[in-house]
Amino acid sequence: GDGGARPRWGRPFCPSQDAPRRSLLLSGARTPVAAPFLVKAPEVQFAFCGIVSFSSSVYKSESPSMAGPTSFPEETPEQTDCPAAFPEALQMIHPMTADSWKNFIEEIGLLYQEYRDKSTRHEIETRRLQDSQTDTEEGSTTEESPTETETANVLENKTVPQINLLRNSTSRFNLWQDLPEIRSSGVLNILQPDEIKLQEAMFELVTSEASYYKSLNLLICHFMENDRLKKILHPSEAHILFSNVLDVIAVSERFLLDLEKRVEENIVISDVCDIVHQHTVSYFSVYVTYVSNQTYQERTYKQLLQDKPGFREVILQLELDPKCKGLPFSSFLILPFQRITRLKLLVQNILKKVEEKSEREITALEAHKELEIIVKACNEGVRKMSRTEQMISIQKKLEFKIKSVPIISHSRWLLKQGELQQMNGPKTSRTLRTKKLFREIYLFLFNDLLVLCRQTNGDKYQVFDSAPRGLLRVEELEDQGQSLANVFILRLLENADDREVSYMLKALSQSEMKRWMILLAPNRRTKFVSFTSRLMDCPQVQCVHPYVAQQPDELSLELADVLNILEKTDDGWIFGERLHDQERGWFPSSMGEEIMNPKIRSQNLKECFRVHKTDDSQRRKMGSRNRQ
Repeated sequence: GDGGARPRWGRPFCPSQDAPRRSLLLSGARTPVAAPFLVKAPEVQFAFCGIVSFSSSVYKSESPSMAGPTSFPEETPEQTDCPAAFPEALQMIHPMTADSWKNFIEEIGLLYQEYRDKSTRHEIETRRLQDSQTDTEEGSTTEESPTETETANVLENKTVPQINLLRNSTSRFNLWQDLPEIRSSGVLNILQPDEIKLQEAMFELVTSEASYYKSLNLLICHFMENDRLKKILHPSEAHILFSNVLDVIAVSERFLLDLEKRVEENIVISDVCDIVHQHTVSYFSVYVTYVSNQTYQERTYKQLLQDKPGFREVILQLELDPKCKGLPFSSFLILPFQRITRLKLLVQNILKKVEEKSEREITALEAHKELEIIVKACNEGVRKMSRTEQMISIQKKLEFKIKSVPIISHSRWLLKQGELQQMNGPKTSRTLRTKKLFREIYLFLFNDLLVLCRQTNGDKYQVFDSAPRGLLRVEELEDQGQSLANVFILRLLENADDREVSYMLKALSQSEMKRWMILLAPNRRTKFVSFTSRLMDCPQVQCVHPYVAQQPDELSLELADVLNILEKTDDGWIFGERLHDQERGWFPSSMGEEIMNPKIRSQNLKECFRVHKTDDSQRRKMGSRNRQ
């Protein structure tokens, strides 16, 4: 039990206000589970008084620890079924004591922002090392992560952290296999390497949640509960700025408590995805509420910095506190969105390591499916808020020369807008070489409608033609010389006057032309195949610099994202499809590094097919929708 302490779901835990601290980061000792203790898991099942059963996929078939006969307590019912000899190290496996686990968690020095940055950078360097090993022997396992020494030798003068958390900001990540209980138990001599990797993946999910909780706690206790800030902010401003963060931290604490119980059951973790699934279904909807407020949150924060010098001064002082480790206030505000997306990736990492067709794979797939629903709802919440305002703004700018078309619709959103050059006169005059042939034209392309305009006074646009998006066709012209470079033909099969018309349009660059052509005719084939083709090789890049989309047709990138290349331009842009969620968009080629090793590319695709294998039909629909 928790020694009488009860969860305070209504508000976060602040060390200055609450004592004693409870559980994990909050402390509060539990009574260790007494041996003998039976671990039940799909691939792991044994008693500490003796083995009940074990799978060859989990344990090594031979072990130097196999010794002579071992005696068992007479009162143990299972002893007659136990083998006469078994790995002595198994006798040493025991529940993780509450004090030991509590001390480990409390020594985590990384804020979640630091963990996330170090973890993704390690993933990048690991993939770089794998990609450089083009001459690996046949049959070698390409998915194995390099050791610390190997990585350091290959990537000199670079700091390459381990996968999990640091005890402090200057030490390396703690791995599950480095825990004193693990090393003393001898279990590393028994488990197969693949099972050890799986343990590390589950361990990272648990410890990263602890780091996330720590950062959320700092956001609330250090910023939200600051007395000076409370006096400056109007209640409505504080509500928009912090939203339902109290609900979010309550959910994180509940989640962390259940993860803690699982780890305390045994140092060999049976599973965590069942807990993830349960909490995603029951509690994680609070993330949708928080993330959907992001548009208003960002706007309010910028407005407060601009209009209230006192707010700006207090925030700067709070950011300078050593607790924040030089991290800005805004990095704490976006924590919930970063965590829910990262949690999905952590479950994907577990899913790639569990044995196929096992119960743990089924559980991981179910957890991943529910997390995808939450992440999609978060993304849709953000888009809906911004799209509604954008559509209202566009409607006010348009003046119709033709029959008016209602722009605002709950199912309509903007894909791209911008200026192109329209060629005047019939197509036969295109051989003329003079800039006077072209005049400015402005396009608003929505997911279901194209509107062609000419800019008038100020930010007003006069609409002279329109067509449903499904009735558009594009054709790229062959090289016609410099004056006709980046020119394409846009055909409206049925325009506003119910007739077919063609426009010859010129873009400023090759990438701009490609971007318009792909959006105007989404079913047109790209240079390279798509993820949905299931071809086992395709050009790929991994993101090495984060990128924030500047246009609706661009794709925001996070460090270590892996993408299929669908289209490339000579002026430095890539149209890509991210593997973990099949989102598509353009981004600068300088943001990524191409993956040259075909084995690594094939492995990346196979892992993604496995992650999404239970909803192939849904994925195909998503792929069609995201072609935009």
